[in-house]
Amino acid sequence: MSGDVVNLRQFRKQKARSEKERQAEQNRISFGRTKAEKNLTRALNDQADRTLDQGRIEKPDDRVD
Repeated sequence: MSGDVVNLRQFRKQKARSEKERQAEQNRISFGRTKAEKNLTRALNDQADRTLDQGRIEKPDDRVD
């Protein structure tokens, strides 16, 4: 019944490295876009907003002067 001997300091360091790598991968997914991709997304969002606003029905002003 002998288990493997584990150096806790090395285990903690390895765990910290893997956690940093996981965070880096998440950041690459979230923030790793080129300027062209960002501009394309911005242009598509602006176009969608304009299209949505074109279909908006304005309500008449109910104020009495």
